[in-house]
Amino acid sequence: MLIDVIIPAFNEEQSIAKVLAEIPAGLVREVIVVDNNSTDRTGDVARAAGATVLRETRPGYGHACLAGMAHSFARPAAEQADIIVFLDGDHSDYPEEMPLLLAPILRGEADMVIGSRALGQRETGSMMPQQIFGNWLATSLLRRLYGAHFTDLGPFRAIRREALQRIGMADTTYGWTVEMQLKAAKLKLRNTEVPVRYRRRIGTSKVSGTVRGTLGAGYKILWTIFRYL
Repeated sequence: MLIDVIIPAFNEEQSIAKVLAEIPAGLVREVIVVDNNSTDRTGDVARAAGATVLRETRPGYGHACLAGMAHSFARPAAEQADIIVFLDGDHSDYPEEMPLLLAPILRGEADMVIGSRALGQRETGSMMPQQIFGNWLATSLLRRLYGAHFTDLGPFRAIRREALQRIGMADTTYGWTVEMQLKAAKLKLRNTEVPVRYRRRIGTSKVSGTVRGTLGAGYKILWTIFRYL
């Protein structure tokens, strides 16, 4: 199957080359790094490491992911990717675990696979208490309101391209991950999770590293959950 990887990145000059180097060789067709209006050399470093680099000047995690999807989907029909993988560019995910996410899809058992940090091993300090609580609250609401059985809103995920197109992603900021999961549940897609490891990111988190980011992300996630009822 053809696999494309999308990595949204904002000021990840110090980490992006490490992330790209740890993607298993020969596994994916194209790695698309979306430079989300970085003020450092993220794009240059990613390009030198062999990635396709797009520039998205509108800030927002969702904006970057949508730009990567548009690039992948613009290929001729015969060249469309079968699976899209998303992961972060801060080196908190373990790209070498990508085969674990792909396996349920390749076996024909799932349409979307979430890498669950809650089920896997987390390095001490890799997730702040507010992140752990926020994940618990959001996934509890998804279970109660949508019948969606997730333990995490983790960014490391794989999804069949046809399923992703059916979902019709629209969020441009912090609600991206939860929107994908609740819409997948509403469409009754075959969803599953696999345990993944998680480590402390390189650099400061743009979300959990600030009070403004934490509050903004929390509000947007909750707003998204109730928006689609």
